[in-house]
Amino acid sequence: MITRPKNILLTGPPSVGKTTIIKKIAGLVDDAKGFYTEEIRSRGKRVGFRLKTLNGREGILAHIDIKSRFRVGKYGVNIEDLEDIGVGAIEDGLQDEECRVIILDEIGKMELFSRRFKDIVIEALNSEKLLIGTIKLKGNGFIEGIKQRNDTIIIQVTYDNRENIPPMILRRLNFRIL
Repeated sequence: MITRPKNILLTGPPSVGKTTIIKKIAGLVDDAKGFYTEEIRSRGKRVGFRLKTLNGREGILAHIDIKSRFRVGKYGVNIEDLEDIGVGAIEDGLQDEECRVIILDEIGKMELFSRRFKDIVIEALNSEKLLIGTIKLKGNGFIEGIKQRNDTIIIQVTYDNRENIPPMILRRLNFRIL
């Protein structure tokens, strides 16, 4: 039996609009749980990244002022908030029978420092729930392994196609959910 892929992951260069698409989808889907990331800016400069769950919890994913052995460039990565807030939001979605869609922004370098994060990503991808998220354009074996999954569609976001992606994803969700 041939089945349609159930996971949709957006990829593309930084600042192309992946998170904007995720936030738009999350705002239109009632039965979703998960998290997305936002830049933290100070005086016009990016100084970090915030995690925000769909039910209102917030934490710091990374910041220039965080002292951590886990670093990506100038940012110290806050594994505690990632696991408590980010992983927790995905776990909540997997356990909630009314949740049909998991939102995950993003599967990237900072997040991959956490074994718990990698484990919950695989659990969510393998679940019956639809996963909509973002994934780093280029990455290690873990990222490339996810991109090779038969149950996952990878959509390259560009400046030219980014306006067309939310309606396409919503049509796909309606097909599966209704």
